[in-house]
Amino acid sequence: MEGNLLRLRFFYFPREEGDWVNRRRQAAISLSAAVISGMLVYGVYLLQLREIQLQETVEVVVPKQFIATGTQLGSEHLKVISLPLSALSPEMVTDLSEAIGMETSMPLGGNEPLLRWKVDKYRLLPRAGQSTFQIPREYVKSVSSGIRAGDEVTVYLSDETTASRRLYSDSIRVAGVKTAANLELDNPKNPNLLSMANDDKEGMYASRRDANGTIDSINLNLTEAQWLTLDSACKGGTAKLIIAFQASSIKEDE
Repeated sequence: MEGNLLRLRFFYFPREEGDWVNRRRQAAISLSAAVISGMLVYGVYLLQLREIQLQETVEVVVPKQFIATGTQLGSEHLKVISLPLSALSPEMVTDLSEAIGMETSMPLGGNEPLLRWKVDKYRLLPRAGQSTFQIPREYVKSVSSGIRAGDEVTVYLSDETTASRRLYSDSIRVAGVKTAANLELDNPKNPNLLSMANDDKEGMYASRRDANGTIDSINLNLTEAQWLTLDSACKGGTAKLIIAFQASSIKEDE
């Protein structure tokens, strides 16, 4: 009887222990397989998410080629390209119409996204090829009282000997208007330049209803050829300038 028990212990217990080890091994394998499967599924998810993000694109405005400082941007300077949505920053210009008419504050590289801080709509500094000229008082017959720095004006020539005419086909940018006290003409309570910077058309209009003086002198941004044309026409004393305010300085073209 005792011998039979010994034989049972010899044959039964090791087999039971071996089954337990096999079950642990199978459980470990199953757990490892589950972890690996989970990692694979997560990896596939990340790849699909990245692919979707790359497929989502947005159009941004870029220069067609290098553009120098002081250039007024037109449709001939710009184009639109597509970028991944993930690469878009708040400073990038996405609407071509927003960039048209802006002037560059620094050089722009070709095919680089146009950033808002690199351009300005209301720059008082002369553009490339221009200089700021103070127009001699004896050259001026009349100046519209509503003119302020940053406005665009039309310049006419009133001549005693010939028919009056428009001096320049293009509008001219006003760099500054001064009072007799050499103060910039403006409304101290509602500055035109501040309204201009904020694109506040109503504020720009309201600022012209009151001012800290009258126009004594005016500075215009002109090319060398424009200044020489003006000086040649007026220095004889028979012709004088009429400088007229242009409504497009405030009102958008309809």
